[in-house]
Amino acid sequence: MNSFTEENYLKAIYKLIEKSGSSVSTNAIAEKICTKAASVTDMLKKLSDKKLINYQKYQGVTLTSKGEKVALSVIRKHRLWEMFLLEKLDFKWDEVHDVAEQLEHINSDKLIEQIDKFLNYPKFDPHGDPIPDANGKIQVQKSKSIAHFIKNDVIVMTGVVDHSPAFLQYLDNTGLALGDEIKIKEVVFFDRSLQIIINKKSTIFISNDVAKNILAIKK
Repeated sequence: MNSFTEENYLKAIYKLIEKSGSSVSTNAIAEKICTKAASVTDMLKKLSDKKLINYQKYQGVTLTSKGEKVALSVIRKHRLWEMFLLEKLDFKWDEVHDVAEQLEHINSDKLIEQIDKFLNYPKFDPHGDPIPDANGKIQVQKSKSIAHFIKNDVIVMTGVVDHSPAFLQYLDNTGLALGDEIKIKEVVFFDRSLQIIINKKSTIFISNDVAKNILAIKK
C-alpha cells in the first residue's frame, strides 16, 4: 500500500505530465506540491524503488504503468467525492476540493464503486474535469478557453482552469455555471475583454484573465 504522501506525488506528477505532454522536472514537482526540491528528490528515489516512476537525475520524471494506475485511481476517487459532496451533501463547488483531498486516500474499492453507481456514473466532476472510470479510461472533451472564441460564437461552458475558491465564488456572483449557453456579443480590441450573453438573458463583461480560465465547446 502506498502512503498518502506517495499518492499525492503520483497525482501531481500525472497532472504535470498531462499539462506538459512530456517528462517533468524535480523543480516543477516541488512547485506543484509546495515543498523543497531536496525533499522531492528523496521521495522520487522511493517511488522509483517501488517501480512507480521512471527517474534519472537531471533527466526528468515519468510514470510507469503501475504509477499511472495509482495516480488515476486517486484522481478518480477525488473527483467522485467532489460530485458526491456537491450533489448529495449540498456543498458548493468552491468547497469540495479540500474535503475531497482528504477523502481520496480512503482505500476501499467497493466504497468508490458504490459511490460511482449511486451517482449514476458521472463522466465529469463539478469543475468540468473528466472522472476516470474503474479501468482508468477518461472521456476527453475538446474544450478550450472562451478567450479563443470570436464575436457571435455560441458556446457551452464545460469547465474551469482555475479551481480556487476565489475564482469559483466570482463565477457564482456573475451567474456563470457549467452547462450555461454563452454568446460572445463583443470582443474588445484593446484588452481582449468580452461582452457575453448568458442563457439568452443577462449580459455581462468579463476580463481576458477570466475568459482564459473558463472552458467551453462550440454549440
